[in-house]
Amino acid sequence: MAQQQRAANTREAIVTGAATAFQAHGYGMTSLAEIAEASGVTKGALYFHFDSKEAIALAVIDAQHAAAGTIGVALHESGTTGIAATLTASFAFARQLRENPIARAGIRLTLEASSFQTPVVGPYLDWIAWIEGYLVEAAAAGDLREEVNPSTLAHLIIPAFTGVQMVSEVLTHRDDIYQRVEELWLLLLPGTVPPDRWEQIRELLARIRREVSEQP
Repeated sequence: MAQQQRAANTREAIVTGAATAFQAHGYGMTSLAEIAEASGVTKGALYFHFDSKEAIALAVIDAQHAAAGTIGVALHESGTTGIAATLTASFAFARQLRENPIARAGIRLTLEASSFQTPVVGPYLDWIAWIEGYLVEAAAAGDLREEVNPSTLAHLIIPAFTGVQMVSEVLTHRDDIYQRVEELWLLLLPGTVPPDRWEQIRELLARIRREVSEQP
């Protein structure tokens, strides 16, 4: 049992170290030697757990996606649904991108996945399905215009959020990501929610941004 725990700890150290290296240098410019050094392990230990740099990168992406999944779990446990869940998920993910090295590295690797032999589409599909589910709830609650299709809107929101967080990273290292996400919603929501719900939802948006950004 102790040996299994040591192996698990070593694998976790490799994923964490690789995230640091990949975030700093990108997939193409990061060597296995740099990953081993950042992880504090030997190359032998590296190859014991992973047979290639791509396998390590995919493990970082999986770890990032698992971390993102905790947002959905928290929303479910709190009973948050519909528009509130959609908005909260976006700011909670923005918070992860500001504060979690594995989240930052995983997203960078997902965007660089054209270099991989293994296609990386799962995270995008999962996020689209996740947001679509919340939007279906929003429609049922009367918080979407009748002509707005939840699936179509989800397929717009995820690419839009991806672009916003990418540009935020380039320009400010995501220091302004909460502001940019709020601005994204301020532009999208008036055309998607019923006019008589807009003021209430705008207040909800401001409150969610404040609560998520001010969490300790």
